[in-house]
Amino acid sequence: MDKNMRNDLVKLSAAQMAEKFKAGEVSSRELVDAHAEVIEAAEPAINAFLKLSFDQAREQADAIDAKRAAGEELASLAGVPIAIKDMIVTKGIETTAASKILEGWVPPYDATVITRLKKAGLPILGKTNLDEFAQGSSTEHSAYGNTQNPWDTDRVPGGSGGGSAAAVAAFEAPLALGTDTGGSIRQPGAFTGTVGVKPTYGGVSRFGAIAMASSLDQIGPVSRTVLDSALLQETIGGHDPHDSTSLPGSAPAMVAAAREGAKRDLKGLKVGLIKELSGEGFQEGVSKRFNEAVEHLTAMGAEVVEISLPNLKYALGAYYIIMPSEVSSNLARYDGMRYGLRVMPPEGVPATAANMMAYTREAGFGDEVKRRIILGTYALSAGYYDAWYGSAQKVRTLIIEDFKKAFEKVDVLACPTSPSTAFKFGEKTKDPLAMYLDDIATIPANLAGVPAISVPAGVSDDGMPVGFQFIAPQTRDDVLYKPAAALEAALEEQWNGPVWQWMNTPWLGE
Repeated sequence: MDKNMRNDLVKLSAAQMAEKFKAGEVSSRELVDAHAEVIEAAEPAINAFLKLSFDQAREQADAIDAKRAAGEELASLAGVPIAIKDMIVTKGIETTAASKILEGWVPPYDATVITRLKKAGLPILGKTNLDEFAQGSSTEHSAYGNTQNPWDTDRVPGGSGGGSAAAVAAFEAPLALGTDTGGSIRQPGAFTGTVGVKPTYGGVSRFGAIAMASSLDQIGPVSRTVLDSALLQETIGGHDPHDSTSLPGSAPAMVAAAREGAKRDLKGLKVGLIKELSGEGFQEGVSKRFNEAVEHLTAMGAEVVEISLPNLKYALGAYYIIMPSEVSSNLARYDGMRYGLRVMPPEGVPATAANMMAYTREAGFGDEVKRRIILGTYALSAGYYDAWYGSAQKVRTLIIEDFKKAFEKVDVLACPTSPSTAFKFGEKTKDPLAMYLDDIATIPANLAGVPAISVPAGVSDDGMPVGFQFIAPQTRDDVLYKPAAALEAALEEQWNGPVWQWMNTPWLGE
């Protein structure tokens, strides 16, 4: 394919690709081939993918091309390729959660979201890199190497879903799926200049998502535009009987809300700025871009007020007790017995089941996973359960109540997505607490089960993108999309185009 034609294609939004596909201006096969070329050129520098599935993607593309030729009715994103975080199981494609303990495992079934994507006609390009078992904030904890930030390959893309965000930012895919347990979609979105969404807990089925912390995990969209995320969330959302935590009913009208927001009229919308998530501890360039974005909201007619959520100061501590406790429980299944890695004891050590499990887990899990398993096992142990885990759950209840009270006063809450822009590799790996603090603005939404979105808010003084986060009431994911789309449109006018225009893309030959 001609380089200029390829680059023009991959820089389209997913919505634009879908329109051109339905109009017969481009085939799904051509879209897959264009992105495959970019992946092959970019991957030596980015390492966003763990496994590529071009053959399967081309088969899926040919099938949807045939349906279009036959005049069949097509879904909103039909023909548009997508990348999948390797925390989501895919039939016939190796799924590892970026861990040696699952190396070589090929699932015999699809996650519900994958089933829905295939039904909607979205070819799957491959599986993206992440922190092992989604445990990290930088994608430095993958067993298969770091993913680089396309904006600056000396910097992290965020985590745990750095692979999905980097792939979308680098034009290797127009869309991706991620999982968000404490910010793993939104923080990489902020670091890479992409849109990342954590839906309401239960709004998107978790059936087939490898469990990290079951009461916090949520699958969600990664894209380059707010409308694309809305289209993808409507595609994968809605009730699933396979998931006991799945909410009844269909997905809210997020696409309509995004299209309405693009008109940039926010009269009647009340936005609450979270007092506890601003100011001290936030990078100057992040605060500057955030304040400029708030001015845009006011100019578009929104009423902006300050809101206090007093128990948010306890959120990080509560999260880092609840999450590792659930990690300890969920990862107990990786024992070398049924699937994945099995390491037998060395000669001279009794070949018992217990010894085999110990050697398997020692060899199969990385340091960060082991750290969280130990923390969680301690918090759940006799004599500490009530003092640690029980107390953390009480704090979680207080945070949920804080959000409920806040949403009695405002329609949507806002804060920076992350306290800083993307940091350099190795900067925080020796200090786990410093790494954990990077999630301070994203964790509360997971504890409360409410939906949140990160949208690009421009570029900081260090040349790296900044994220702006909206948080909405439970089940009101549509409320996120109107102000997010309005802000996106206002910022594109301010910056004379999308934020990605400021990124150097040598892998595109530019």
